[in-house]
Amino acid sequence: MASADQLKALLQSHLEGDENRFYSVAMQVAAHEAKRGHGKLAEELRALVDQAKSRRSVVPGGMPDSKAVPISKPRGELANLLSVSYPKSRLGNMVLNNELALQLERIILEQRHAAEILSHGLSPRRKLLLVGPPGTGKTMTASVLAGELGLPLFQVRLDGLITKFMGETAAKLRQIFDSTHHARGVYFFDEFDAIGSQRGLANDVGEVRRILNSFLQMIEQDDSHSLIIGATNHPDILDNALFRRFDDLLHYELPDEVNIGSVLKSRLSRLAVKNTSWKRLAAKALGLSYAELTRAADEVLKTALIKRTEKISEKDISQALEERRWLSKRLNKSS
Repeated sequence: MASADQLKALLQSHLEGDENRFYSVAMQVAAHEAKRGHGKLAEELRALVDQAKSRRSVVPGGMPDSKAVPISKPRGELANLLSVSYPKSRLGNMVLNNELALQLERIILEQRHAAEILSHGLSPRRKLLLVGPPGTGKTMTASVLAGELGLPLFQVRLDGLITKFMGETAAKLRQIFDSTHHARGVYFFDEFDAIGSQRGLANDVGEVRRILNSFLQMIEQDDSHSLIIGATNHPDILDNALFRRFDDLLHYELPDEVNIGSVLKSRLSRLAVKNTSWKRLAAKALGLSYAELTRAADEVLKTALIKRTEKISEKDISQALEERRWLSKRLNKSS
């Protein structure tokens, strides 16, 4: 017989629409029954869970049924604050250094075993701060975590959140944090320094401080099962109090030559001529971000498609990388 805690966890996860947690607790019940010698019952429970997973409701177009998440699409005022998507990205789609890969694997593992962790009075990591230069994979990380965990990705729209009226931004923040309880998902605050520093409302330092204090209080009190992710290119201007409110800090860096070669090879090797030196190309591309490398590779592919070229040369790739580097310098100067 399932324990009282397991029964409560099953009911709570069902009421919250938290499918992953529901299945996790159900499998714990099955394991518990197996240990008690109830092998047939345990096998029947596992079969039911597997059957339920295989029948996860999907509406035409491959979108998850809204029944899986109480608020699968933000409505009313929330529609101006959150945009929702259902990423299919996986961790294997990213090129990461070992340290960052291990951090993300640990976060995913803890989330998948959240019910077990919570049942022992512990908390899985779910409040994350991502810091690093533009184009290094911070936004992709939010998509990957949502994809790996089967959760919707709610991206906070700063244009709808940040206003010039006293108290209004804090009230909108409250709506977002209320949503984390009603709709489990990955809540992504990009350009987080707009909230966590004086860059957001430079004309009213007092209001900026009120917004920051509100966020600090809300994230500290948040006990939902959603993931809350902040991403910034400017960690140096964040308020120090913010760092203590997050469970994990993930550092993103520009790719080294090994990772550059991996990105270029994964996207272009199918069409590249045999004598292409990925090491030589990587040395030339040092200093470019993952996003810039991807754009350069896409330019090569588009040019080959337009010209109906079956093979691309190392010179073609090198030229695209140089153009991207030149454009990147121009953009940085203008900003």
